[in-house]
Amino acid sequence: MRRLFIVLQMIKFEHTIFAIPFAFLGAFLAAQGFPGWRSTLWIIVAMFAARSAAMGFNRLVDADLDSRNPRTSNRALPRGLLTRSFVLAFVVLASVLFFFSAWMLNRLALLLSPLALFIILAYSYTKRFTSLSHLLLGLSLGIAPVGGWVAVRATLDGEPFYLAAAVIFWVAGFDIIYACQDVEFDRSAGLYSIPSRLGVRRSLQISAAFHVLMVVLLVWVFRLFRLSFLSWIGLALVVAVLFYEHSLVKSDDLSRVHAAFFTTNGIISVVLFVFVGADLCLFV
Repeated sequence: MRRLFIVLQMIKFEHTIFAIPFAFLGAFLAAQGFPGWRSTLWIIVAMFAARSAAMGFNRLVDADLDSRNPRTSNRALPRGLLTRSFVLAFVVLASVLFFFSAWMLNRLALLLSPLALFIILAYSYTKRFTSLSHLLLGLSLGIAPVGGWVAVRATLDGEPFYLAAAVIFWVAGFDIIYACQDVEFDRSAGLYSIPSRLGVRRSLQISAAFHVLMVVLLVWVFRLFRLSFLSWIGLALVVAVLFYEHSLVKSDDLSRVHAAFFTTNGIISVVLFVFVGADLCLFV
């Protein structure tokens, strides 16, 4: 049980709340309502497995950097609470579970699963060569609604990619806020991020601009699927939470970054799914 608790801490299990609601949004939009219990079960398994593989791989790739960064030196690998071989085995097991869940969904999901896994694993290397790593992290979560759509319809259509784009800018926006904590370390370690390159103040402005783009794309999605007033109420709440998120963080005060990163964005993903999901089930 102790080892399990350490593993759940390593993969930040609670952050799964960021991605799963958007996978379900893709599934609900594809089904125009509840996609059924079988699809729901295997989407949950696929999302958990994919994210576990990605987080475990990230901890392996960044183990040396984490040991040098005061903010991350307390993680499991730097402290020796887990071995590299154990984490590698965990990543392999999670990847196999991801492929199996894709197989249980449909043939197209299985065929696309290696590409999806490559994207979410490759992100771990991007901050070593590009400041666009925030957008690439966004892409890693942005494929969730496309995956949800494919899980239900077994077709790769254009509609879910608008929602994917909204997720990309949402994730990139809050990841920039989170990266503001590591400006000095990233510069000293030669890592790339928008805050380390442009400074905290300009980075927070870019984060806000990304979240504006997110809202614009969600408006397009709502109009595309002709969603009712219930979804628009959800979107209004999301905008309010985004305003609150950006009010928490100032260029000279990063003390509330955790609340801005985890609490507000967890609320955003759940609120959007609850209102849009209810809309699709009740009014479509």
